[in-house]
Amino acid sequence: MFHNKREPKIKSEYESELLDLARVTRVTAGGKQLRFRAVVVVGNKKGKVGVGVSKGTDVGKAIEKATRLAKKNIVEIPIVENGIPYVTEAKYSSSRVLIRPQSQGRGLVAGGPVRVVCRLLGLKDISAKILSKSRNKLTIARATIKALEKLKSETRAEQD
Repeated sequence: MFHNKREPKIKSEYESELLDLARVTRVTAGGKQLRFRAVVVVGNKKGKVGVGVSKGTDVGKAIEKATRLAKKNIVEIPIVENGIPYVTEAKYSSSRVLIRPQSQGRGLVAGGPVRVVCRLLGLKDISAKILSKSRNKLTIARATIKALEKLKSETRAEQD
């Protein structure tokens, strides 16, 4: 009798997590303009991860836009036995991150944004340290991805 016109939502292969949500204002001649800035990390737990940041007039729009951007900015990182092959470090803006491999079964020893990025990437046995005083979640997440991207470029160089 009644038909549900909406098709069931297709489950995305990527898992996403909201890293940061901030209320930002821009002061203009007409007054203050209020918007929301969302930072979202997406990953498939099989070596792919991306970070997206976007603003919107309401929280839902900002998160949706940031998720879409994160899926566009996905990078592939090589995972060796649930971890990484060697120590890597990177700096993005004022944030510095150090990532070390750990012995099998040690677990994910990392804090804050580094932990979120590594978990969504699928890393299980690593240790990480935020070396900077910066507490900006977006720059820390980008520094983490930059450090992990170094692995990709150096492992390719070894194969050539």
